[in-house]
Amino acid sequence: MIIAREKRTTNIAEFILYMWQVEDLIRASGFDNDEIEKNIISRYRQSREILFEIRDWYSGLIQSMKEEGIEKKGHLSFVKNLINELTDLHVRLLNHPDEQEYRLLYNQTRPNIETLMSKAGSQVRSEIEVCLTGLYGFLLMRLQKKEIYAETAAAISTFSSLLAFLSKRYLEIESGESELP
Repeated sequence: MIIAREKRTTNIAEFILYMWQVEDLIRASGFDNDEIEKNIISRYRQSREILFEIRDWYSGLIQSMKEEGIEKKGHLSFVKNLINELTDLHVRLLNHPDEQEYRLLYNQTRPNIETLMSKAGSQVRSEIEVCLTGLYGFLLMRLQKKEIYAETAAAISTFSSLLAFLSKRYLEIESGESELP
């Protein structure tokens, strides 16, 4: 919850990836509050009040995941909505004549998006979801200490650059610093 709150206000793509990780942790814990308490919450060094908030946050996520029927796979609806919002902004930036920097980043990333899309098939719905999926897979590979080829790292770097730019613009628009193109 603490990390999620910080990421939500600083980098929307990182927030989405973090929420995917939390969903996976909840699944790995068998949707068991006691397991989450033992393996996750107990590691936080926070006041009792903050620990209560964290417990409540995890309990709420567990309930939402069950209500939305995503116990085995899938993502919470609010997370999917954020991906849809990023996808909409992505399309707007690509079509806006003043967004040359974004189009350049996209053109550098596009071959990698197409490669991963062809591997993912119908499971991925948008180019932005492909970038997020690629980054999440990369993070899992690193956690599992799997070998990461230079070609893969280069592709992930393009996803990261595109999402960093998109996240920055998203938060500028959300905060009112910038207008929606």
